[in-house]
Amino acid sequence: MAASPPVDQGTREPLVPYHQIRALYDEESITVYQAYNKKIADAAVQNQTLAVPGWSCERMTWIKPSWSWMMYRSGFSHKDQNQSRILAIRMSHASFESILMQSSLSNSSGGKQPVRVQWDPERSPSTKTKLPYRSIQIGIGRSVAETWAKEMILSIEDVTEKARRMYDDVEAGMGEKKLEEKYINESVYNIKNEEVREVIRLDAEEENKQI
Repeated sequence: MAASPPVDQGTREPLVPYHQIRALYDEESITVYQAYNKKIADAAVQNQTLAVPGWSCERMTWIKPSWSWMMYRSGFSHKDQNQSRILAIRMSHASFESILMQSSLSNSSGGKQPVRVQWDPERSPSTKTKLPYRSIQIGIGRSVAETWAKEMILSIEDVTEKARRMYDDVEAGMGEKKLEEKYINESVYNIKNEEVREVIRLDAEEENKQI
């Protein structure tokens, strides 16, 4: 059984664990994000698959459950033309966890698996502040990527306009709390499978993060 979340000794409020998956999900699916150029994004949305001209499974493709991290990575879709469109990709819980089960940590000294997991510093909603806990990124290698793209995706939605409205609000000076309330509808994604939790080091504390 996973340990209870730590609490602030002064306020007794729960602290966010060092490793925690925060995502938009429902009973059937979890949403992850990717950024692409216009050509790939248009074709992916129209055909509801990433197996479209221009998309390649020959290199690692990185998915991110955290909206804030996606905004940071893509500059709210303004970073460059290859990240000018943000896609919300729904996949089943079983597919998501099966991918995690095939992973190893990027900084692991052990054998490399076809999927890579990185725990990177989470960002505040404005992306201006690096937070003291981590957000998961999942790199799907080519031996898994084609199956993922063709068989594991339930739906694809273009959410670029949401990203750009958020950017406008950030530029206008909207505070972090209001940004979170307006744009981020994420909850803690609880993985019950102990083997998966161990593979991705979900319960690792900061001082024990190196493996």
